[in-house]
Amino acid sequence: MNVFSAQSHRTQLILAAVSASLLTSGLFTAYNAYSRRERRRNLDRDILKSITDQDEGPKQRLRPKGDELINEQIFRVDVDGYDEELIREQLARCYAFFGDEGMARVREKSVVVVGCGGVGSWVAVMLVRSGVSKIRLVDFDYVTLSSLNRHATAVRADVGMPKVLCIERTLKQISAWVEVDSRVEIWRKEDGGRLLEGADWVIDAIDNITTKVDLLKYCHEHHIKVFSSMGASAKTDPTRIQISDISYTMYDPLARSVRRRLRLQGVSSGIPVVYSTEVPGDVKLLPLPEEEFQKGDVKELGVFDDFRVRILPVLGSLPSLFGLHIATYILCEMAGKPILNPLPIKNRKKLYERLLRDLLHRESKFIGEPINKLPIDEDDVALIFEDLHLGRSVVPPHVVPAHPTLLRWDPAKPLTLENCVVFESTEAAKHVRECLTPQTEEAHSRKNPRAVWGDEVQAVVERHAGDVAKYRTWVGL
Repeated sequence: MNVFSAQSHRTQLILAAVSASLLTSGLFTAYNAYSRRERRRNLDRDILKSITDQDEGPKQRLRPKGDELINEQIFRVDVDGYDEELIREQLARCYAFFGDEGMARVREKSVVVVGCGGVGSWVAVMLVRSGVSKIRLVDFDYVTLSSLNRHATAVRADVGMPKVLCIERTLKQISAWVEVDSRVEIWRKEDGGRLLEGADWVIDAIDNITTKVDLLKYCHEHHIKVFSSMGASAKTDPTRIQISDISYTMYDPLARSVRRRLRLQGVSSGIPVVYSTEVPGDVKLLPLPEEEFQKGDVKELGVFDDFRVRILPVLGSLPSLFGLHIATYILCEMAGKPILNPLPIKNRKKLYERLLRDLLHRESKFIGEPINKLPIDEDDVALIFEDLHLGRSVVPPHVVPAHPTLLRWDPAKPLTLENCVVFESTEAAKHVRECLTPQTEEAHSRKNPRAVWGDEVQAVVERHAGDVAKYRTWVGL
C-alpha cells in the first residue's frame, strides 16, 4: 500500500511540474504575442499619423518664384522615440545578409546623390530601404509628365514639384528615422565642397558631361568615394550592363567622352562606373524645337554645355537597372563586403590591344612608312569586332576565327570604322596578297576587294557601314 502511495505521490509531482512548465510556457508565449501586437499597433498609429499629417499639410505644388524660399520641412515626420527593435525588424533581411557589424556600418554612413532623375531616384530609394540613415539629394530639376516613365517616386500629382522633394517624401514614408537633406540646386565646382560635406559616398547621376567630369575630378582630388552612372538612354539590353573601373569601360559613348576628359585632367582610373556596351539601335532622337538650333551646334549625345535640351528616347526600366546596380555596389562596399572583381561582359582587353597593334603594323607596311597612331583606338576595335562582326569573320560562313585579324577593306579608301573588317588569319593573308600590296611593290597590282571576295561579302561590309553611320549620328562624330 505504501509503495502505491509513493508512486502515486511521485506521479502527482511529475504532473504538477509538467503542468507548471506548460502554464509558464503558455504565459510567456502569450506575453510575446501581446507585445508584438502592441508594437505593430504602435507602428500602425505612427504610419497613420504620418499620412494624416501629410494630407493635412499644404496641398499646393512647390514652385519657387523669385527669391521665395521652399518650405523643405513640409514632409518632415515626427519620429521621436522610434523603437530600435522596430527598425531592426524592418531591416531584418538586410541584417540577415550583412550581419550586425555590416549593418552598423551601413546605418552610420552618409551618402550624397547628385542628380535625382531616372537613375538617382532609384539609388536613393534602395539605399534607404536597405538601411542608409543619412542622405543628401541634390538636383535643380522638377518633375515633368515625361519623367513618369522612369522616376522611382514621381506620380502625376508631383508634376511641377522639385525632384528632390518628391523623393524625400517617399523616403520618409519608407523609413521614419532617415535624415534627408534636399537641395534644389545645381552642383558647381566653385562651391562643390558645400554640397558634399560629410559624404562617405557620392553618387554621380548627372546628365551634363561637363558637370559630371567636374564632380568626378573634385571627388578624386579630395579623396571622396564616388560612383558614376554612364548613359542609359537609347539602350534596351539589360545583359550588356556592367560595373567596372572607368579605365576599363569597353564601349559606351558617354563613358568614352568622360574617360578622355578625365585623362586630360590627370585622372585615369579609380572611379567605379555602371555603363552599357550596347550600341543604340534603330531608335531615333525626338524632334528638337527650332529655338534650340538657334543656340548653336546640337549634334551631341547628352553632352551639353549649359544643360541644353536634347530629347533622348529612354526605356524606363534601363535607368532603374543602372540605379539598382549602383545601390547594390555601394551597400556591399559600406557593409564591408565589397564586390572585389566585377565580371566583365567581355574580358578581351588584351585581344583588342593585340588586334590594334597588328593593324598598326599592317597599315605601316601598306603605306610604306612607320605610323605612330591610327585613326581608330581600342574602343573602335571593340565596336568593329564585337558589335559589327559579332566576333566572326566577314567571309561566309562567318566562322569564329581562332586567330582574328583586322584589316583595311578597300585600299582606295582611308582606314575608318566603315572600312575595317575582321578576317581569319588565312583569309587575312589572302586579302593582303590580293588587295593590300605595299606601295613599294609595284610588280603586283592591287585588286578590288569585291572581285576577290564576291558580292555577298561586299554586301556585309556595306551593311556594317550603315550601322556605323547610325552610330555616328548618336555620338556626333
